[in-house]
Amino acid sequence: MKALRLIGTRRMDVADVPLPQEVGPDDILVRVKAIGICGSDLHYYRGEPAGNAPLVYPFIMGHEFAGQVEAVGAHVTNVRPGDRVAVDPAVPCGHCEFCLEGNPNVCPTVRFSGSPGVPGAMQELVVWPAHEAFKIPDSMSYAQGAVLEPLGVALHAINLGKLRIADTVAVIGSGPIGLMITQLARLSGAQDVFATDVLDHRVHMARQAGASLAINSRRQDPVKTILSATGGRGVDVAFEVAGVVETAEQAAEVVKPGGTVVVVGICGEDRMDFRAGITRRKGVTIKVSRRMKHVYERTIPLVHRKMVDIDWLVTHTFPLEQGADAFRILADYDDEVGKVVLTNE
Repeated sequence: MKALRLIGTRRMDVADVPLPQEVGPDDILVRVKAIGICGSDLHYYRGEPAGNAPLVYPFIMGHEFAGQVEAVGAHVTNVRPGDRVAVDPAVPCGHCEFCLEGNPNVCPTVRFSGSPGVPGAMQELVVWPAHEAFKIPDSMSYAQGAVLEPLGVALHAINLGKLRIADTVAVIGSGPIGLMITQLARLSGAQDVFATDVLDHRVHMARQAGASLAINSRRQDPVKTILSATGGRGVDVAFEVAGVVETAEQAAEVVKPGGTVVVVGICGEDRMDFRAGITRRKGVTIKVSRRMKHVYERTIPLVHRKMVDIDWLVTHTFPLEQGADAFRILADYDDEVGKVVLTNE
């Protein structure tokens, strides 16, 4: 079967790879139909760290995916062949202390699709545990099914922020997940959402997503602008979604005394900086968001009932064979790119 492989920094090919292993009794075989390209995939593509495990080439990326069930194991009852499913890419152990506490997203032995050592979904067929597959309505496209994963990341971040009706919010970084956080913050009752980015087209998209004020951080000081807009008070919750060193500090500076900063972005430098003085004087609560947990039962109706709109976020779609072009456009932020989805029809 064909697979899109990363074979070096910014180097990809399409190759024939072996078919997946035999489907186990609790597994399903999924024919992958759509795969989103995530920021963590971009880190691998650029040769940057996105985790602790070393990257060995060739490597098949991809964890945002949806497809059709081809076969099921003997014990599987939740789905059957022909079902259309979105797939949770994380397989926690389910029995460690952290899983039992209800935090499977921080399971130390989690197996995650498209992370080093675990081939991802940028190939035709994938074997995956059946309990991590969620049926999607016929009215939902496979591309929408793939985008449920980053929507789940955004929803998990919103949950960590514990937004209250009429809170004020800052979203530092308006890539796809930042744009979804802006939408969800509005849906949660935020009175104002202040969004930032360094790209004009993403600033425009932030306005479309519902930002009260969208700021190009290269043209305006985001901290001064947000503090001015809030009368010097700051926002109740700030979400750092850019994944660059200076944006964590910006989030701490724009949040109010006693407020909360939720760090969502993955920094290519593998660090985040906060000045101790400002965070200590304000008594800022800092939470670091790790992927997501228990969200598909909520993200599916969010999209199906049109409570959030994710279609317009997908600006580019490429067949799997043109994945190298897709990664290049996304990595270079060409053509006013937003979310990129690979298809495998």
